[in-house]
Amino acid sequence: MTPQQWLARQRLEVAGRLRLAAWFGVAEGFAIIAQAGLIAWLVHQTIIADQPISALILPVASLIGVISLRPVLQMLRANAGIAAAAEVQSRVRERLIRHAEALGPTGAEDLSQGEISSQLTDQVNALEGYFARYLPQMTIAVIVPLSIAAAAFTQDWIAASFLLIAAPLIPLFMALVGMGAERLNRDQMLALGRLSGQFLDRVRGMTTLRLFGRTSEATQGITAGSEEYRLRSMRVLRVAFLSSAVLEFFASVAIAVVAIYIGFGLLGYIEYGPSPALTLFSGLFVLLLAPEFFQPLRTLAQHYHDRATALGAAELLADFESRPATHWPVHTDNAAETRSARTSEGLTVNDLHLQRPGRGEVLHIPTLQAQPGDIVWLEGPSGSGKTTFLLALAGLLAPASGQIHRHFVDQRIGWLGAPAFIASASLRENIRLGNPHASTEQIHAASERAGVSAFLPALPQGLDTVVGERGVGLSGGQAQRVALARAFVSPAPCIILDEPTAALDVDTEAYVLNSLQALANEGRLVIVASHDQALAGIATQRHRIQAGGLARVTAEI
Repeated sequence: MTPQQWLARQRLEVAGRLRLAAWFGVAEGFAIIAQAGLIAWLVHQTIIADQPISALILPVASLIGVISLRPVLQMLRANAGIAAAAEVQSRVRERLIRHAEALGPTGAEDLSQGEISSQLTDQVNALEGYFARYLPQMTIAVIVPLSIAAAAFTQDWIAASFLLIAAPLIPLFMALVGMGAERLNRDQMLALGRLSGQFLDRVRGMTTLRLFGRTSEATQGITAGSEEYRLRSMRVLRVAFLSSAVLEFFASVAIAVVAIYIGFGLLGYIEYGPSPALTLFSGLFVLLLAPEFFQPLRTLAQHYHDRATALGAAELLADFESRPATHWPVHTDNAAETRSARTSEGLTVNDLHLQRPGRGEVLHIPTLQAQPGDIVWLEGPSGSGKTTFLLALAGLLAPASGQIHRHFVDQRIGWLGAPAFIASASLRENIRLGNPHASTEQIHAASERAGVSAFLPALPQGLDTVVGERGVGLSGGQAQRVALARAFVSPAPCIILDEPTAALDVDTEAYVLNSLQALANEGRLVIVASHDQALAGIATQRHRIQAGGLARVTAEI
């Protein structure tokens, strides 16, 4: 899908609001014609017809009314345009967030979180000017100048012809300049996305950078990225200012030609066509309309930069939306049959081939069977494909071939990665992430079983203590216990863990091992990928991944 097609699709969703904004602008254009006519008529009546002030009270009141109406129409047009842009941004952002969730951890692994955040914020925000200003102005820039030209034709067709001859020059140069602006805006958006990702990575790794004394190199990298973004922004601004200067030049020349023609016509130096019939009213009326004739076109030229910005952002957003979702349907048994045959529950893998972008096939699983209550331990060297296999089991990575069958009534999957994810919220809300409907009693019970209660007395508000980036910090072991508490409140019959005991002390590791055994005793299937040999002691199945394959270990390790 091209950027133009992507923007057109968004435009259809707010077509009503855009039409309303455009017609408010058109109404303002008609008010401008009425204002010019009233001013010219009043001047003519005062100077030429020598009318007393008392006879002009009604026209003056009408002029004041028209002048007062213009800002009201401008406000209504702006509000309608902003409402249309806000609706588009809200819908696009919601759609992108849902698509990002559908992509999972593998669908956008070539993008940093900073780049994805930039797309959801900066690039979506870049659509505002296009919908709020540029699109309504396109309609205004066609109807209002034609209406002004028609009004000018009623007084002097030569002056109106000058306006019409100069009018095409503005959109012509606007298009020529805009061709380069679109590419420059896209490059600017890419630079901003890279800078966002780079900055986020440096902030997250600040502790490590300070420990290894590499903060100065990190600062230099951020500075270089900022300088690149500054240079690209200045290129965009140069193009914008160049286009404005060109358009102002042609508009000024055309207005000057009309003014010279009217001046010489009123002085009697031009006797061609309607020139001898020019009056103060007709000459002043056309002269007042001349700048207003070009104003919608000049405004459109100013907002043409918004179009170039939106096209640059739309190309990147369309590319992101075109990424295929990695979620895939997992083969499941009929729920009623599963309820009637509890012994048939479990997980079955047959001839599974898994691939990763840029690496080709990384793993082949000939067969694997596991039942509720099993603890399946997957062991293998780093990079052998343990996490890849877990992603496939969780439905986050589509297999190249083969099948995964989940024979469970409840198809939900529990996932505990390393390090554990802790949201900027209270401990209670963090635990409730495992089950949004968990009761207070369930949360307290899970906290006790996972060992969270052991460190609650040291926290100022217990389970209501806010933790995360903007709250009290937790150690790695404490965060892992919170993640285990989520697993206890979760109704998921299958829990998948990736390195659950990584970098934990002996006491916390014991909590983890006991918790995994407790989950298995509840009838849950627990699948663990880890280098930790301590997990082998509690595992009912042990498998080793090596040389791109999976082999079951039957002997003692």
